[in-house]
Amino acid sequence: MTQLSDKDRKAQMADMKSFDEQMPCVGIFWYDMETKSFFGVRKKEITPKMVEEAAEKGVPFINYPHLHRQVWMKEYFRAQAKNEETKFTGDYTQVPRGRVAWNVNKFIVLVGRWAEPIQEELTTLIEQEFALPYFEFVYDPHWDLGHGWSGDMPK
Repeated sequence: MTQLSDKDRKAQMADMKSFDEQMPCVGIFWYDMETKSFFGVRKKEITPKMVEEAAEKGVPFINYPHLHRQVWMKEYFRAQAKNEETKFTGDYTQVPRGRVAWNVNKFIVLVGRWAEPIQEELTTLIEQEFALPYFEFVYDPHWDLGHGWSGDMPK
């Protein structure tokens, strides 16, 4: 685990506090290949105080508290109850998705290989939607299409 010096952490906090607009966020999203846009975005602002507290506790990761599967199922059943059309049908792992998190000293965006050919386009969407000043893509097989915990999804 990489630890920042107090000086570096304070400089990072000053950078975050200097934002005039929305604070950076952690969260989750799905990507619609047809419309080239996000849907189902859930996010939570990350404050300098949260980063400081995490560093003091030795917690390297600040994450959005809900899983894609949880959000997908909630939206699916909400739409069913209201007899509404929804994008939240079928297997959530078959739709491109990602997670934005804070990891020690930077924001990371966890995605599958589906994101490689559209990385530039995704970068713009992520910067806008999550108000990120900087981040790094992290590719992991869990986020590839068809991977995840989808065994209990309604068909």
